[in-house]
Amino acid sequence: MSFQQDPLWEKYEKKRETKTKEQLIVKYISLVKYVAGRMMISLPPSVELDDLESSGIMGLIDAIDRYDPQYGVKFESYAIPRIKGAILDELRKLDWVPRSVRSKARELERAIYKLESKKGGPVTDEEISKSLNISLEEYFELLKEIGTSSLLSLDETIFNGDGGKASLHEVIEDKKAENPMEEINRGELKEIMIKAIDNLPEVERLVIALYYYEELTLHEIGQVLQLSESRISQIHTKTILSLKGKLREAIKA
Repeated sequence: MSFQQDPLWEKYEKKRETKTKEQLIVKYISLVKYVAGRMMISLPPSVELDDLESSGIMGLIDAIDRYDPQYGVKFESYAIPRIKGAILDELRKLDWVPRSVRSKARELERAIYKLESKKGGPVTDEEISKSLNISLEEYFELLKEIGTSSLLSLDETIFNGDGGKASLHEVIEDKKAENPMEEINRGELKEIMIKAIDNLPEVERLVIALYYYEELTLHEIGQVLQLSESRISQIHTKTILSLKGKLREAIKA
C-alpha cells in the first residue's frame, strides 16, 4: 500500500532524516492544537494551553516515529490518541486535581455502579442522590465540582491492580477507525462498553455521541437538545462515571 500518496511519508520511511521529520511535525501540528484546545475546555484556568500543546507535540513526535503507513490507517487516526495520551500523562504528573475531588469521583462512581448492578440498568439522578443520603441539589453540586475539577473523559486511562489498563475511548472507538497496530486486543472490553452505551438512556447516549464522535462542545449539545450547558455537563459527568465503573470492573474480572 502507498504511503497515503504523500511523498513526505515515503521519504521519511526510507531515510528517517531529521529534516523530513520536522516537515511532518509542521504538517500535523494542527492536530496538537486541535486536541489541546478541545481538552482545555474541561480544565480549570490554572492549566496553561501552551503546556498542553508542548506535551501534545511529544505525543505527535512519538506517533510519527511509530507510524507505519503500510497498515492503511490514516495518520490522524493513529496520532490523535497518542497526542491525548501524552497530554494526560503530563496532567497526571502535575497532579492538579485535589485528592478530595478524586475521592468524591471514585465514591460517586462506585455508588452508580452498585445501583446499576442492583437494578440491572440505568439509574436516575434521584436514585443516586438518595443512595448517597444527599438532596438532589447537593448531588448536582457534586457533579459540578467533579466535572469542573477533574478530567472526566473517555480518554482517561483506568488501571487495575495487576497492571492492566485501558481507556474508555480505546475500547469504544469507531470500528471503522480500528487500529491494527495496537498491541493489546481489547475486543471483549469493547463489547462491554458498546453494550453499556447502547443501554444508556437516550439523552445520555446522545450526549456521548455528540461530544465524542460529532465533536460538538457542551454548549452546542445543549442547543441541539434544548438543555442548558450546565445540565449537559451534569449528564456528561454522570455518564462517564457510569461507564468508568463498568470498565473498571471489567478489567478487574
